[in-house]
Amino acid sequence: MGDHVSAVNNGLGYRPELSRSLLWTMSLASAVAVANLYYNQPMLADMMRTFHASAHGIGLVATFTQVGYALGMPVFIPLGDFIERRRLITALLLVVTGSLVYAASSRNLISIIVASFLIGFTTVAAQIMIPLAAEMVPAEDQGRTIGAILSAILLGILLARTLSGMVAHYLGWRAMYWIAAALALLFAILLHVQLPAVPAQATMRYRDLMHSIWRLVVEVPKLRQVSLVAAMFFAAFSVFWTTLVFFLETPPHHYGSQAAGLFGLVGATGAAVAPIAGRHSDRRSPRSVVLIALFVALAAYGMFWGFGLRLWGLLAGVILLDAGVQAAQVANQSRVLSLRPDARNRVNAVYMIAYFSGGSLGSLVGAWAWGQWRWHGVCATGIGFLLVALIAFFARGPEAQMQAAGSI
Repeated sequence: MGDHVSAVNNGLGYRPELSRSLLWTMSLASAVAVANLYYNQPMLADMMRTFHASAHGIGLVATFTQVGYALGMPVFIPLGDFIERRRLITALLLVVTGSLVYAASSRNLISIIVASFLIGFTTVAAQIMIPLAAEMVPAEDQGRTIGAILSAILLGILLARTLSGMVAHYLGWRAMYWIAAALALLFAILLHVQLPAVPAQATMRYRDLMHSIWRLVVEVPKLRQVSLVAAMFFAAFSVFWTTLVFFLETPPHHYGSQAAGLFGLVGATGAAVAPIAGRHSDRRSPRSVVLIALFVALAAYGMFWGFGLRLWGLLAGVILLDAGVQAAQVANQSRVLSLRPDARNRVNAVYMIAYFSGGSLGSLVGAWAWGQWRWHGVCATGIGFLLVALIAFFARGPEAQMQAAGSI
C-alpha cells in the first residue's frame, strides 16, 4: 500500500495523502455501497407481483431501506472518530454482503422489508470514506475531492436503477441482490488491501462520543439549518424515484422495470455537475450553489407536472432534478464538513441522518400520494418539500452573522 499514500501534515497531525488511484478506488467503492439503497426502486412493481402486495405495502421496502440507513449512521459513522477507518470500512462491507444475501433469499413481504432495513442499516461505509478523504487533502481541495466522491455516488445511485431494472427484466429481481452481494465482497477485499491505516481522532469513550453528536446538534445552529435543507432536497428526490415505476406502467407509457431503470441512465448525466459544483464551492460560495440548485429542482418538478405525460418532459425533468440534487449535496456537505474539522465524522453523521431521514420520508409520502392522487399528488408533494427547503434556506439565525455571499 506504500504506492498509494504518503505522509502530510493536515493540521490535525500526520496523515496519509490521498493519491489519484486511491481516490478512484474509494469513489467506486462508495458508489457500489450507496447503490445498495436504490436497487429496489425499479424492481418494486416486480416485487409487488411476487409477494401479492399493494403499492403502499411494497413501498415500505424503499422506505425501510432509507430508515435503516438513517438509523445505521448514528451507530456506525461516529466510530470513524473512534477506531481505525480501514478496519471499520472493511467490516461494514462484509456485513452488508450478508444482508444482501438475506434479501435475495426472502420469501414474503415481511422478510424483504426486514432485509431492506438491514441493507440500509449496514451500508454506511461511503459516509465514513467521505470525511476520511476530506481529511487526507488540503482544505482548498476538499470541495473538489468531496465532489469527486459524490459524483461517483450519484452515478452509483442512478446506474443502480439502470442495472437493477435490466437484471430484473432478464433474470428476476432476486438475481440483482446476489450480484450486489458479490460487488460488496469484492470492494471489501480491495479496500482492505489499498486503504492506509488512519488512526482515530477522538480520545473519548464511545458513549461520550455518541452524546457529543447531540451536543453538536444543539451547539451548531448552521448544522441544523443545512441538514434540514438537504433533507428536503432528498425527500423531493425520493418522491419521484419511488413512484416513477408505478407511473411508467400507466397510460400512456405502459413501461416496466427495464424502462424505469433506463431513466436512471438518463439521470446519470446530472452527475456531471458535481465537479463543477465542487469547484464553485471552493472558489466562491457553497451557499450560492445551493440556491441555484433549489430553482433547478423546482424547474424539474414543473416539467414533471406540466409535461410528464410526454416522454421528453420526463427525460428533461430527470436531468434537471438529478443535477439540482447533486449540486446541492456537494455544496451542503462541503459546508458541514468545514464546521468542525476535529469532529468531521460526527458532523457528517448528523447531516447524513437528516439527509436520509428526508429520503425515507419522501419514499413514504410519495407512495402514499401516488395511491391517493396519482401523478398530480406526487408532483405536488415534491414541490412542497422543495418549498420547505427554500424557506429553511432563507431563515435568519444560523447565517445572520455571515456576509450575504459568505464562504459557507
